[in-house]
Amino acid sequence: MEEIKYLNEAGAAFDFAKAPVKYERCYAGHINVTFFVYCDDGEPMYLLQRVNTSIFTKPIELQQNIRGVCEHVAKKIEAEGGDVNRQVRRIIKTKEGSDYFVDPDNCYWRAYLFINDVVSYNLPDSPELFRKSAVAFGKYFNQLADYPAETLTETIPNFHNTVNRMNNLKNAIKEDKMGRAAYVQNEIEFALSKEPVCSYILDGLADGRFKLCVTHNDTKLNNVLLDAKTGEGTCIIDLDTTMPGSVLYDFGDSIRFGASSAPEDEKDLDKVYMDLEMYSTYVDGFVGELRDSLTNDEIMALPMGAYLMTLEVGIRFLTDYLEGDTYFHTRYPGHNLDRARNQLKLVADMDSKMEQMKEIAAKYL
Repeated sequence: MEEIKYLNEAGAAFDFAKAPVKYERCYAGHINVTFFVYCDDGEPMYLLQRVNTSIFTKPIELQQNIRGVCEHVAKKIEAEGGDVNRQVRRIIKTKEGSDYFVDPDNCYWRAYLFINDVVSYNLPDSPELFRKSAVAFGKYFNQLADYPAETLTETIPNFHNTVNRMNNLKNAIKEDKMGRAAYVQNEIEFALSKEPVCSYILDGLADGRFKLCVTHNDTKLNNVLLDAKTGEGTCIIDLDTTMPGSVLYDFGDSIRFGASSAPEDEKDLDKVYMDLEMYSTYVDGFVGELRDSLTNDEIMALPMGAYLMTLEVGIRFLTDYLEGDTYFHTRYPGHNLDRARNQLKLVADMDSKMEQMKEIAAKYL
């Protein structure tokens, strides 16, 4: 394990029940540096994380967001007779009573209680598994339906401002730093043709058709912990991008990732399409939990949520490719271009299936 500065100092700063005896690096995430904390020879008891402040530039506000929503959800779980140590992230304070420890290099650390006997999956291998993630996220959003979302800090400004993402693409095309624009004219023309719909969710938030609510903003399947025995959703994790927004963002990102027929960097575009069975299954689980919290306008806008989140990610991949692959980690030259083509192909397929997607959503009015 590579040496991480101040790991022992950080571990000693938190109010753990026992002193740590071992740290084990967790490589599942790509942003923060995470360790399993062992206090004996058994299973890990805690998670210790060093926050990536190059991405999350407001670490104090970030942790305030997480504490606020976790405490809110914990109260709901307690009222229902649930287990707050398993069903919501439990934040461990430092011995001085803070949510975080700041090391001599000004790095921010935090700790959570570890949740045992759970599993997670990167991709849904069946409609039923995808439905379980929909139910879990639906329950989570229902628990936060009365949370004052306007009090949350926007820790990554304009994260889902699709208009802004389109403007970034247009700037990248104009500057063409890497001289790549001439080779991707088809992709550029397709993306730019979608500019008129980019403000759809923002307009709905502005005129009140869509409610401002707490959004997770990374609703992939692997951010749902499932009980190892029952297979049911237990806890929603990875709350770093918790911000105010629209439920359409989170529904849309789930569909973009989970209802696609292929991974987001599949090169063979003939294999890329939006699976209507997976889409329908997710709608059923998600709306089934959230029906009393969603307006009819929001239900009928679910297909556009999926469409716009897919378009937004495609635009971001294309922008990064034109700018020289400076944001997303790539494994080979042209990786971002493959991703962009993949997501834009998914958008085109949603274009052809939009009426079917709307008919599926309309069943829940």
